[in-house]
Amino acid sequence: MPQFFSNKRLILLLVGIIFLVALISFSLRDRNHASVPEQLIKDVVGFGQSFFSKPTQYVTGVFNNVESLLNTYDENKRLKARLEDYASLQANVNDLEIENKELRKIVDKEENLRAFNPIQSTVIARNPDQWEEKIIIDKGEIHGVEVNMAVMTSQGLIGKVILTTPYTSTVELLSTQNPNYRVSAVIADKEEVFGLIEGYDEQRKELILKRIDSDFEVKKGQKVTTSGLGGIFPKGILIGEVSEVTTDDHGLTKLAYVKPAASFSILDHVIISKRSISPIDGTDGNNTESDLTEGAGDGS
Repeated sequence: MPQFFSNKRLILLLVGIIFLVALISFSLRDRNHASVPEQLIKDVVGFGQSFFSKPTQYVTGVFNNVESLLNTYDENKRLKARLEDYASLQANVNDLEIENKELRKIVDKEENLRAFNPIQSTVIARNPDQWEEKIIIDKGEIHGVEVNMAVMTSQGLIGKVILTTPYTSTVELLSTQNPNYRVSAVIADKEEVFGLIEGYDEQRKELILKRIDSDFEVKKGQKVTTSGLGGIFPKGILIGEVSEVTTDDHGLTKLAYVKPAASFSILDHVIISKRSISPIDGTDGNNTESDLTEGAGDGS
C-alpha cells in the first residue's frame, strides 16, 4: 500500500509536469491572441487600473489646473508691473528726447549768436494770474544776470529780465500788457525797415509792430528781428514773422501784426544774453528802447 501511494505521487508529479509543458507549448504556439486565462487576468487587472487611475488622474489634473492658475496670476502680476515700468520708462524717454532736442537747439543758437555771452537757465515758476506775462528762472545775480538782459529760446526772443535776486530772476515776456514795454525791431529785406514792438493782441495771439514808415513796403511773411538799438537786446534775434500789414489809427504810419517765433505758453529752457556792451546809462525797466530810438522809423 505505501508503495502504491509513493507511485501515485510520482504519477501526479509527472502528470503535472506534462500539463505544465503542454500549457507552455499551447501559450507559445500562438502569441497573436491571448489565452483565456491571460485574457481574464488582463481584463481584471485593466479594470482595476482604470478604476484607480481615472480618479487619480482627475485629482492630479485639478491640482495641476490650480497650480497653473496660481502661476498665471503671479505671471500676470509680474507682467503688469513690467508694463507699468515700461510706461514710466517710455514717459522718461520721451521727456529726455524732448529735452535733448531743446538743448541741441540751444547749443546751435549759442554757436550762432556771437554778440553776447549766453547764460543757460530753466524756468522754475509761473504765476497763473500772469501766465502770459512773467516767468521766474533759476539764474540770478551770482550767475551774472542783470536787469534788462534779453531772454530767448532756441526759436526766438521771449522777453527781458526785470527783477533779480542772488539766485533767481523774473522775466517779463513780450506778450505782456505793460504799455511801457517796447522793443526796437527791424524788418530786414532789401533795405532795413525799423519799427517798435508795442503791445500784444490777445485775440490774435500776435505782437503789434508800430511806427513803420509808410514809405517802406512791408509784406506778409517777412522776418522781424531785434535792431540792437538801445543796448538792451542784441541785434539779429528773431522775434517773429509778419502776418498782416495795415495803417495805424492816424494813417500816418504802418502797423504790422507779427506772429511770434517762440511760444510764450510752453517755456522750459531759456537763454539769457549777457552783452559785452553795457546798456546806455539811464535805461531801466520802463525807459526801454523806444526812448533811444525816436525817429528810427525813417530807416536811418
